[in-house]
Amino acid sequence: MTVTAGLDVGGAHLKVALVADGRTIAAHQVLCPLWQGLDKLDAALTDARPLLARAERFAVTMTGELSDLFPDRETGVHTLVGRIEADFGQAARFWMGPHGFGSGGEARARHADVGSTNFLATAALIARKHSDALLIDFGSTTADIVPVVGGAVRPLGVSDAERQATGALVYTGYTRTAVMAVACEAPFGGQWVGLAREYLATMADVRRILGHDLSGIDLHATADGKGKSLEESIKRLARMLGRDARDGSAEAWGGAARHIRELQLRSIHDGATRVLSAVDVGPQAPVIAAGIGAGDVHEIARRLGREAIDFGVLAGANASCLDFATGAAPAVAVALLLDAETS
Repeated sequence: MTVTAGLDVGGAHLKVALVADGRTIAAHQVLCPLWQGLDKLDAALTDARPLLARAERFAVTMTGELSDLFPDRETGVHTLVGRIEADFGQAARFWMGPHGFGSGGEARARHADVGSTNFLATAALIARKHSDALLIDFGSTTADIVPVVGGAVRPLGVSDAERQATGALVYTGYTRTAVMAVACEAPFGGQWVGLAREYLATMADVRRILGHDLSGIDLHATADGKGKSLEESIKRLARMLGRDARDGSAEAWGGAARHIRELQLRSIHDGATRVLSAVDVGPQAPVIAAGIGAGDVHEIARRLGREAIDFGVLAGANASCLDFATGAAPAVAVALLLDAETS
């Protein structure tokens, strides 16, 4: 049995998946704050070594070239390709968007097709399973919205610039986004209270207050560098409203958090409705929910009047890694696509 590893090298996380015989058998997410230096990628690869050691070939996609570690995207692609090649040599194949997989040399020559086209891999795999579907991948930093029509991927743009202009890329994340980037005010004590425009709390705090289990997916430090308990999350959100945690009840802080989460969901829903207004995806076509925020994608699908299917189910993931396979969809997708191409 040949095992193929998929790697999605991001600017905040390294996601790794293993597939064999067309099934996803393992998936994992590793902390990788690439903006702090290439040594963070080295550490992430070391952390993932037990999984990677089981693989014979490696499918690679990336968004880490966007990191402000690099002066431009081309430099980022060239650097990351070289770093991966140093570890895996010719066994590494790089996803080049519409051009499929290529060698390191081909990836450098097509750097614009390599950087930040991981969403196309996820959509390409979906197109093999559903002739019509709408992918919504809600990750820690962004939400990708990609239609599939007639068994073909129909992206509204390929570059980030194009997709941000069409609603297909919504720059809001399930955990890492600052609250100040989502809402300007929140209800509290019968009033609309303006929020501090400071990096005091994140959407991870909002979701902890609402009872979401973020273990294993919220890997980054908090805004104040303190802990991730419910009490500490309330304290950070309270500062956004110019208050201390003791100034409100659990219900009051929950109400503010629900409003902030709702504004974030609306922004993704608005992006989805824009995409659907531009591309005729049949009314019976499902939403494929991907990313660590797949649970919230189910809510967006309900509002769109569509069935939601978790990507991990579509990818045939083992029960032991079903949630991580959904959360690491591009890594799973490139592994499955290379597995099918070379088996």
